[in-house]
Amino acid sequence: MEDVFKSALARAYETVRVHPDEYLMHLRMAHGVPVVSYEGLFSVPLAELDSIAMQTVNGGMKMAGAEGAGFGLGGFATIVPDLGVLSAITMRTVQKLSLIYGFQFNTDEEIAELWIAAATAAGVDISKELLERTLVKGFVQRVIGRIAAKFSTEFAEKIVARAIPIVSSAVGGIMNYYFVRAWGKRALAHFRQRHIEERNRRAGQSVLLGPIPASNR
Repeated sequence: MEDVFKSALARAYETVRVHPDEYLMHLRMAHGVPVVSYEGLFSVPLAELDSIAMQTVNGGMKMAGAEGAGFGLGGFATIVPDLGVLSAITMRTVQKLSLIYGFQFNTDEEIAELWIAAATAAGVDISKELLERTLVKGFVQRVIGRIAAKFSTEFAEKIVARAIPIVSSAVGGIMNYYFVRAWGKRALAHFRQRHIEERNRRAGQSVLLGPIPASNR
C-alpha cells in the first residue's frame, strides 16, 4: 500500500499539475477576483480568499467521494486506480490552495514549499527532512515517502472493508471524502498562515519605507 501511494503521489504531481496562469484566469472569471497577478492577492480581503479556499476544499471532497464510491464497487480490484485518482484530486486541491493564497510553485524553493505544505496536510512531521534539505528532487522524494508511510498506516484497517461487496462502494466514497477533507483543511490552514505572515511583512515594509514622495511637478 505504501509503495502504491508513493508512486501515485509522484505521478499525480507530474501529470495533473495546476497551471498558475490558467488558474489565475479562473480566479478572475469564476470568482471575480480583481487581480492581474498573484501579487495582487495580498491586497484582496482575507475573508474573500478564505471563502474561495473553502469552496475549493468542498469541491475536492465531493469529487473524491463520488470517485471513491464508483471505484469502490470493484472492491480490491480497483484499489490501485482509486488511489491514483485520489492522489490527483488531493494534489490538485493542495496546489489550488497554494495559488489562492498567492503562492506559486515555479522555482525549486517554491516547489519545496509546496511539498512542505503537502506534508503538513498529511499530518507528517518532516523537521528532519527540512534540516537535511539539499537538492529539491531528493527532498521531495523523501517527503513523498514519509507521506506515503503515514497514509498506509491510516488506511490499512479501512481498506479491509473494501473486500465486502455490499459496503465497498459506501466505504470507498466515505474514505475518500474525509481523506480530502482532512488534507484540505490542514493545507488551507498552512497557506492561510503563510499568507497572513507575508501580508504583515509587506505592511511592515510599507511603514518602514514611509509614503511615496509627491511629485514636484
